[in-house]
Amino acid sequence: MTEVLASLGRRIFRRNFSLPKAADIALRSLKYVLLGFFVAIIGAMSAEELLGFMNSPYGLMADVKMLNFFREVSLTAGVILALLVLLSVLIQNFWCRYLCPYGALLGLASFFSPVKIRRDSRTCIECAKCAHACPSQLPVDKLVQIRSAECNACMACVAACPAQDALQLALPPRKLGVAEPRWYRRKVAPVAMTCLLAYIFFGIVLYARVTNHWRADLPHHVCQYLVPRVNQFSHPGM
Repeated sequence: MTEVLASLGRRIFRRNFSLPKAADIALRSLKYVLLGFFVAIIGAMSAEELLGFMNSPYGLMADVKMLNFFREVSLTAGVILALLVLLSVLIQNFWCRYLCPYGALLGLASFFSPVKIRRDSRTCIECAKCAHACPSQLPVDKLVQIRSAECNACMACVAACPAQDALQLALPPRKLGVAEPRWYRRKVAPVAMTCLLAYIFFGIVLYARVTNHWRADLPHHVCQYLVPRVNQFSHPGM
């Protein structure tokens, strides 16, 4: 969705805008603060407390409450959503870049991943098209490997690169006794990475279903009682 909004912004204004570097860095920290807040809250709860929260009326009806949030948008929520849409049109990936805790989690996973975007300076023609294509505004054309929490391996830089094998998604290089290791021999095909991630995701889901962890134990008559009263339930900690 954010990509669609950013594309709309490029059609209207012929470009997406960028914040000043200081403001960009300050705002980027917000998603990590939000992620840390949620991790701290969950980490402070015992297993019994987590189970109690999940089995509370609020926990059982959380999905219904989220549905009602969008079905019955208040004026305040509507203004905030409209502002986020506008900012996402002006600034590419505004939500993911500055406010999304899940984006922060993916960024940390990318930072510690051994598979990274790597640049071969011998075949790079230094056209800087990769840096212009990067939605995170990283200086791809100046780096040997992209080691940043802001890189989620979207492959936009690789797609924009006109030089063959100058940019690749690759594992760490092995020294071959030459001045510069031929890291691209250890490149990882995007299709292979996609298949691996899909295998992990669907493998976890399949395992959860086989072991009866992917199911709700909520009786139908309890749902019939709770759903009409869902707006009466508030967060247990409030």
